Amino acid sequence: MPSGTRKSRLTIRHLGLQDFTVTYEAMKAFVEQRDDNSGDEIWFLEHNPVFTQGQAGKPNHILEPGDIPVIKTDRGGQVTYHGPGQITAYLMIDLKRLKIGVRDLVTLMEQALVDCLKHWNIEASPRSDAPGVYTSDGHKIASLGLRIRKGSSYHGLNFNIDMDMTPWQRINPCGLGVEMTQLADLVKPSPSKHQVIDKLAELLQLGLGYNGYQLGSQSL
Repeated sequence: MPSGTRKSRLTIRHLGLQDFTVTYEAMKAFVEQRDDNSGDEIWFLEHNPVFTQGQAGKPNHILEPGDIPVIKTDRGGQVTYHGPGQITAYLMIDLKRLKIGVRDLVTLMEQALVDCLKHWNIEASPRSDAPGVYTSDGHKIASLGLRIRKGSSYHGLNFNIDMDMTPWQRINPCGLGVEMTQLADLVKPSPSKHQVIDKLAELLQLGLGYNGYQLGSQSL
């Protein structure tokens, strides 16, 4: 990673497979405890199967959850699914220090996903009416949802890589009635999760204006 004056201010953690509730509480604690000297962090991980409902979520968008738990959260947006084979990136970013707004953060997250997909020759774009990234045929491949507290963001994005797609049929994803897709169905051979994480980390780092990042602890 290239050196730079703000290198030490961004930490990236690779946390592997994590329980959603444990991670959710850790995110909230991180934001609550941080101060002006706290560096920004991005956590890359996967979750055990779970549906999460955002603040705008409607119960009728959860069709047949079956044995997959449904958890109410404080992020924006509606219902989505998390599971193994999906990359989740949680962004704990001090927006005040970087002098950016929530819309700016959403835009740079979407652009990082678009550029990541372009790296594997997949055309994709955001939609003005609903946060997220969609392939050229209208399928959704990544979802976004944020919460801002004390000028800092948490929650983030979900990027479908190589997962069991059947649970998506149990909900109306984000209340949009769209079909979902994943990277493994669009690229043969599909890149590994580690390759995608490395590329997405680089793009998010650049989008946030950092010259590099440091790796943090692999535990919460």
